Amino acid sequence: MLSLYADESWFNVAFVTGVLGGGAAWLAGRALAQTWRPWWHTALYMLLLAAFVRFIHFALFEATLVSPVSYAADAVFLVAVGCLAWRRTRASQMVTQYDWLYERDGLLGWRERAQSPVKEAGGPTISG
Repeated sequence: MLSLYADESWFNVAFVTGVLGGGAAWLAGRALAQTWRPWWHTALYMLLLAAFVRFIHFALFEATLVSPVSYAADAVFLVAVGCLAWRRTRASQMVTQYDWLYERDGLLGWRERAQSPVKEAGGPTISG
């Protein structure tokens, strides 16, 4: 059976993938949401970021550069962190910029207000 990180210590993996890569993924996901890009842009950028994280493992700690299993593990983690940051930022945007239509529904969501001005006026509703 293949090991995820065969020739690396857990400290190296936690530092490079968790701290450096996870921090970059969080900032990138937040930036993509702030520019109103769709969520799948975040996933594509995180796949590219995972390649850079593998290079950092290789350059700093002499790990294997081309390791599909390690790349996949890094990519799954970075996509999850990036998409989580994207969703949290998007939820914040929706309730801040459209506060007359939406209210916060947990950390990652929003819902339509019960007494929105559009509903009271009998106008069209916006579903999202």
